[in-house]
Amino acid sequence: MPVMGPDETERAALEQQISAYLRVMTAESEQIGRAFAAVHDVRPTDFRALLHVMVAETAGDPVTSGELRQRMGLSGAAITYLVDRMMTSGHITRESDPADRRKVILRYSDSGLATARAFFAPLGMHSHDAMADLPDADLHAAGRVFNALIEAMRRYQDDLASFTPPERAAD
Repeated sequence: MPVMGPDETERAALEQQISAYLRVMTAESEQIGRAFAAVHDVRPTDFRALLHVMVAETAGDPVTSGELRQRMGLSGAAITYLVDRMMTSGHITRESDPADRRKVILRYSDSGLATARAFFAPLGMHSHDAMADLPDADLHAAGRVFNALIEAMRRYQDDLASFTPPERAAD
């Protein structure tokens, strides 16, 4: 095994620290999601679905029920039940895809969007306050780091799609 020089050791430590921060952010985000679910009387799975709908819509690529089913790893019946439940609760709507009228996409309803904005606005203010003293160059660098981590996570998901777990050894 090659010996790492001081620069490589520092780089490895920085990458490990960023990975640790990402895990902490994921855990904190999970807690906030649970709080949203509890306050708005939705299930944690519903919150995950709402998050997927929001991420897709924000990216300009709204999600279909089938795509949501795939992202969440649910059966067709389970996703139908989940989408129906979220529509009944007023969080999302189904709309014809303007690019392909045969497709139906999921979108936040106006009331669902208002609910999400009201809940998450204070987090936005806390985030703004936390970053207020950081120079723009740091924010640009953080953006590049987040984009790199997102890409790494997407590549890993692709790897997992073809992953075959080893057979369990006999006990």
